[in-house]
Amino acid sequence: MVNDLQNKYGLVLGGSSGLGYASALKLAENGMNLIIFYRASRIQAAEIETRFDIIRSLGIQLLTVNSDVTREDKLSENLEKIKTFLNDKKLSVFLHSISKGNLKPMTGDNTLSTNDFLQTIHSMGISLYSWTKALFEADLFAKPAKILSFTSEGSTRPMKNYAAVSAAKATLEAINKSIAIEFAPHQITSNCIQAGVTDTLSLSMIPMYEELKAESLKRNPHRELTTPERVANVVYLMSREEASWITGTVIKVDGGESLQ
Repeated sequence: MVNDLQNKYGLVLGGSSGLGYASALKLAENGMNLIIFYRASRIQAAEIETRFDIIRSLGIQLLTVNSDVTREDKLSENLEKIKTFLNDKKLSVFLHSISKGNLKPMTGDNTLSTNDFLQTIHSMGISLYSWTKALFEADLFAKPAKILSFTSEGSTRPMKNYAAVSAAKATLEAINKSIAIEFAPHQITSNCIQAGVTDTLSLSMIPMYEELKAESLKRNPHRELTTPERVANVVYLMSREEASWITGTVIKVDGGESLQ
């Protein structure tokens, strides 16, 4: 099989851990040069750099930027960093893997506020369009190019303390469909990947973390959890030329978990 990712360029928003990092690693293993944005404290820096060193060891070009990509006021600055790194090259893959939201109940103590909803929906949903628009207007997309983003079953299946993220994922999926239609004339496709319950740092922050894992193991026909590596495999497949006729969809990568 011809490796059609060799020497191409990809952008990952949220690539220091979990699904984003696993996907970045998979793309790098197949020769794709990468720009990875992430958000981390000084305490986390050493561990994250160790992960990035693994990607660097693969011999690809890698730019890592510690920046809050959900901030509109930093978008121009971040675009300039991308342009400088690309040096007239174009992005073949744009992966949106942002996990920044509020996990609060709707009743009782410390309930969700309107601002909690707005921040979560912007960070995990609307920012897909903000970045797509900015990259497109800066003429940074290759032809063809693939846009990929991560959604969850929570976009349609309500869970306690998940209302804001649920709304954000529903927004993400709606934007994904519209991007697929409106950017198609420019040879840009857009798809969401719906991973099954995956044991990541993001999952561990959900209040019902252990219950979710236990329920998932019961629901999944394979009696296994989804892993970041399994999801990364699909990111890789969707980044290939053979996937160019798939757009505007939600691709389930859950081993059949959502079937029951």
